[in-house]
Amino acid sequence: MNKKYFYSALVLILLMATSCQKKEEKIVKPEGLRDVFKDNFLIGAALNVNQILEKDSVQSALIASEFNSVTPENVMKSMLIHPQKDTFNFEIPDKLVALAEKNDMHVQGHTLVWHSQLSPFFKEITDSTEMVEVLTNHINTIVGRYKGKIDAWDVVNEALNDDGTLRKTVFLDVLGEDYLSLVFKIAEKVDPNVELYYNDYSMTNPSKRAGAIKMIKRMQELGTKVNGIGMQGHWDLDTPSLEEIEKSIVDYADLGIKVAITELDVSVIPMPWDFTGADVNVKFESGDATMNPYPNKLPDSIQVKLANRYADIFKLFLKHQDKISRVTLWGVNDGESWKNDWPINGRTNYPLLFDRNNGKKKAYYSIVNLKADSKE
Repeated sequence: MNKKYFYSALVLILLMATSCQKKEEKIVKPEGLRDVFKDNFLIGAALNVNQILEKDSVQSALIASEFNSVTPENVMKSMLIHPQKDTFNFEIPDKLVALAEKNDMHVQGHTLVWHSQLSPFFKEITDSTEMVEVLTNHINTIVGRYKGKIDAWDVVNEALNDDGTLRKTVFLDVLGEDYLSLVFKIAEKVDPNVELYYNDYSMTNPSKRAGAIKMIKRMQELGTKVNGIGMQGHWDLDTPSLEEIEKSIVDYADLGIKVAITELDVSVIPMPWDFTGADVNVKFESGDATMNPYPNKLPDSIQVKLANRYADIFKLFLKHQDKISRVTLWGVNDGESWKNDWPINGRTNYPLLFDRNNGKKKAYYSIVNLKADSKE
């Protein structure tokens, strides 16, 4: 071969290789939910221990690509993080914070004060001075350890009954109603920059909404810093109505605080009898097959209903994105949802955006397409 042609051919091959390499470098990964909604609100998930420890590489990749906020499902509840007065367990919470830092995620601490999954020693306290000391140590130690690392805390969880009155707990019994302001103020003092939330279920119910608004106003009158309300989204295919969800978002935002949609999962199987709410301690026994209608697979017709329900809910979130700070799914995939065995053991539910194999469901695409349609 003529040397001139040889070198020309070689240059051409090198140019083609370089061009191909540049094209490969320009390949962009498919957008995850965190990217789709990056201009609207944070998209989060509650993580269990195995997910925090990254035991499943497929799921770890999914979590990193889809979510920009994480909440510990259980490991920061008092019975686990502070099981005895002089004992704290920080190993798994530390790993959660490290995981979030690695993936540039918001961390929502959950939860400092809750009557359920409560360390036994709290229940033995009857003296108000001792209770204040123990709560102060509990909050100082936990919030102090994660100062500057955890972005927001669910300071108090589920302190209201469904009728809007304060739930009878050891904290209410020993300290009275203003224990709410007390614990918020302790948390603020430890970390003045952290955001502080009140979190509860059934927050769209008119009576409970009125009670929550009254409670927050009382705290504000006492000079208590409250950054936001966490509206748990343990909803189903028909309830609550979109009108009640919207009214709740607007009414809470009118308090001058943020609204977070927390613990979002949409149940596709019936609740037993007339039971409503999301009290994890409530259990029923039933051999009625109608309470577990889809033990093996969710029919396509219900997949479509679930997708439409998620789309309607997210349309509302986008409409009020100026009020909403975060939307958090309570779990990553259907197989790990707490709703599988609640409030009746042995039930199979399908309430999330990813199926049991971590595959994207119709519901996932229904909310992603909302943003795609808005760009057209």
